[in-house]
Amino acid sequence: MRLTVKLHGSLRKYLPAGRTNPVVLDVGSSATVADVINCLGIPANHSRIAVVDEKQLEPTAVLSDGQELNLFPPLVGGV
Repeated sequence: MRLTVKLHGSLRKYLPAGRTNPVVLDVGSSATVADVINCLGIPANHSRIAVVDEKQLEPTAVLSDGQELNLFPPLVGGV
């Protein structure tokens, strides 16, 4: 299965060498968000928000072929 993965903010440092953002990955047919995070070598606590089609997904969510997965680092700040 092929996914497009876009890394945001400080997660960009986990792009595979020589690759640009977004990156296209080939993953197993039942890959989850956590599988993609692991595949990219991102520590589990560094990617807190995963979004596909404007919907936030849990790490256990199974992805589908052709989806674009956006990964965001933990957000801080506020009032």
